[in-house]
Amino acid sequence: MALKCGIVGLPNVGKSTIFQALTSAPAEAANYPFCTIEPNLGVVTLSDKRMDKIGKIIGPKKMIPTIVEFLDIAGLVKGASQGEGLGNQFLGHIRQVNAIVHVVRCFDDSEIVHVSGRIDPIDDIEIINIELALADYDSVKKRLDKLPKEMKNQKKEISSLAKVLFPILEKLAKELEEGRGARTLDFSEEELELLGPLNLITLKETLYLCNVDENAIAEDNKYIKLVKEHAIKENAACLSICGKLESEIASLTTVEEKEEFLEAAGIQQSGIDILSHTAYKMLGLRTYFTAGVQEVRAWTFKSGDKAPQAAGVIHTDFEKGFIKAEVFHCEDLFNCGTEAKVKEAGKFRVEGKEYVVQDGDIMHFRFNV
Repeated sequence: MALKCGIVGLPNVGKSTIFQALTSAPAEAANYPFCTIEPNLGVVTLSDKRMDKIGKIIGPKKMIPTIVEFLDIAGLVKGASQGEGLGNQFLGHIRQVNAIVHVVRCFDDSEIVHVSGRIDPIDDIEIINIELALADYDSVKKRLDKLPKEMKNQKKEISSLAKVLFPILEKLAKELEEGRGARTLDFSEEELELLGPLNLITLKETLYLCNVDENAIAEDNKYIKLVKEHAIKENAACLSICGKLESEIASLTTVEEKEEFLEAAGIQQSGIDILSHTAYKMLGLRTYFTAGVQEVRAWTFKSGDKAPQAAGVIHTDFEKGFIKAEVFHCEDLFNCGTEAKVKEAGKFRVEGKEYVVQDGDIMHFRFNV
């Protein structure tokens, strides 16, 4: 279960610079719009100190961490939903992702051209959000236009679904046509499930990422404060990052060099590391581990998943033929020192199909297909 985040924003806000820092992969970066045309895909290892501790105790032959995928999507502009600036192509890329990282320029620099000729983060956000809403409106309108005919269908299953969908899509279309995203409406779980096939961009979880200069690392500047206020209204996440600084950190080759750089800059944790973990948690994703002498591996599951669903992350056969799960928490391993001592302490359990998996569990599944 790989998490894929799309990095979006206006041209020249620092998307590709941040992408380079995230993945240490070469994404073209230049001082002109539409530098990125085809999206760059980068795979980021999600650091996890718990996994490092497990590895030191067990001593496996290999360690396999979980990952986050980042898709660097070309800069959108006003009119993208109507095809401006290759907009339709770029909007199609955004539909592929699980979550959106919306990069917003929050620094002054006369040397870096802004596509609108001025720094106004809220206006920048609104340009992107309106285009995403209008793109969703087109999808909703096409589906809505088909419903009257479906409501008259002789098959009850088709007609019933159409009758339920019609008022939902009608309400949604009005909101989207005004440039407001689907997230502004309070949908029930059942309604969200019905909307799933439309793969709406404006229903995706969004994180506003303020790209700042070195002066705003320690203290929010006026632009960051505006973006944070906007994010609160949308119930969205918000982080600040210095793309230039993160690129310098990413260019260093060893862990020691990076740690020394962070210490010299007065930073405890790199912005890239915080971003990856925030995106992971934002989607309600959690990690359990399988651990043995051959390998220690991190597996991604959704918060609230029960043991069979978590087993299915490894292989569908594990879920189909699930019998039991042998479970103990990584903290128990750290406290006890070995798996044998975990058992002696009574912390080792055998759980059934109703067990809700916890973040940090170490699991072994019994199954039969």
